[in-house]
Amino acid sequence: MAEQVLLLSAGLSLGFLSLLLLSLMLCYLWRKRKNQGQYEELSSPVPSVPACSAPVILVSQCTWTTPGEIPFTLPPRLTTHKQSDLEMEENETEMKVETQQDILAHRGSLSVRSWYPVGTVHAGLYSSSPLKEVVAPPPGMATRLCFSVEYRHSGEQLMVTLFRLGNLPPRFHRNVTLVELRLLPDDRRPRQAKARGTGPDPEFSDCFIFQVSAVCVPRSTLSVCVLSVEQDCKRLPVGKILFPLEGELSQGGRVLWKDLDRADDTKYSEQGDVQVSLSYSPTQQRLSVGVLGTRGLQVLTDTGVCVQVSLQIHTQVVKMKRSSVVKGENDPCFDHRMAFKLRSQHLDEACLRFELQQPHYINTEAPLLLGDLVLGPFMYAKGPQLQHWMDMVNRPQETVEQWHRLSRAT
Repeated sequence: MAEQVLLLSAGLSLGFLSLLLLSLMLCYLWRKRKNQGQYEELSSPVPSVPACSAPVILVSQCTWTTPGEIPFTLPPRLTTHKQSDLEMEENETEMKVETQQDILAHRGSLSVRSWYPVGTVHAGLYSSSPLKEVVAPPPGMATRLCFSVEYRHSGEQLMVTLFRLGNLPPRFHRNVTLVELRLLPDDRRPRQAKARGTGPDPEFSDCFIFQVSAVCVPRSTLSVCVLSVEQDCKRLPVGKILFPLEGELSQGGRVLWKDLDRADDTKYSEQGDVQVSLSYSPTQQRLSVGVLGTRGLQVLTDTGVCVQVSLQIHTQVVKMKRSSVVKGENDPCFDHRMAFKLRSQHLDEACLRFELQQPHYINTEAPLLLGDLVLGPFMYAKGPQLQHWMDMVNRPQETVEQWHRLSRAT
């Protein structure tokens, strides 16, 4: 009986100890789990950055400035570990260079809102110097055009920038000035620029891009025609420039001043000049030609002067017409007009040949040739002769007049 009591007491003691240990373990686990659910406060909101790493730029909530002001911001300073004074002096220059390179490398992915705002810069306080001081015209009284020509090989683009005109004649000071640009021989559509003001030195702010291959550039010529527009919209020619691009693009981008060939210049060529008018009607398929006058001819005899005009397609002469003989004048005025039948598809294949002739004393003898002139597309003509033909094609139903120099008869 006593043994049973001892065994019972021993079993109760072991059970009590087991319950005690189990309750202690449960209490420990519960407290541990409770502590893990709480957030720990970070020691520093900004992590340390190694010395050689790219800058870390924090995003801040900044607002846009008012129009007319330029946001001016600075990036945040970087927090780096302290180093010895000797190492700081050795790595200071290297760190600045690397920081600038990293900022430039990541510039495309940053915005203004990624920087700390400091203030704004008023653009009006930093106005550029006037254009007249930058590109002052060279001395002289000739009418000059200031422009630049640059060819970009990567995109096969010819960029022409107009700056200003200088020494415009007084009778054009109150009119609006226009400039028409063409790239001969292929460009038929003129590019037009309008001056920003009037007066003797009107200014421009226009840039034109011509798409042309590098092979064709040396064979091209930039044609610049300056016009003065009156109040009744009548256009008066001021002058023109023919700028061959061969050998001129080596100094691309340099500001150039070129004198205009004045429209009212009366300088005679060696063989003399002839004034011709052209007009084409696409609806009637008709080419109208007028021989208006001559000047500075080297007349050999007193038998008079006549003009023979030939319409030619490729190497074949389609039609030939001749004016009457004008006698007794040093600079004969013909005012002779004629018309040729010409289809529109032949405008790029046809040309006009003008021959100034002096009849011989004996009618059976061939006339003496004083000079000749060819007007047509790029296969037959160049320079003013080509431009005159292109003006006729681009301005249908309109009469285009121009003086031309005669070539020596062969």
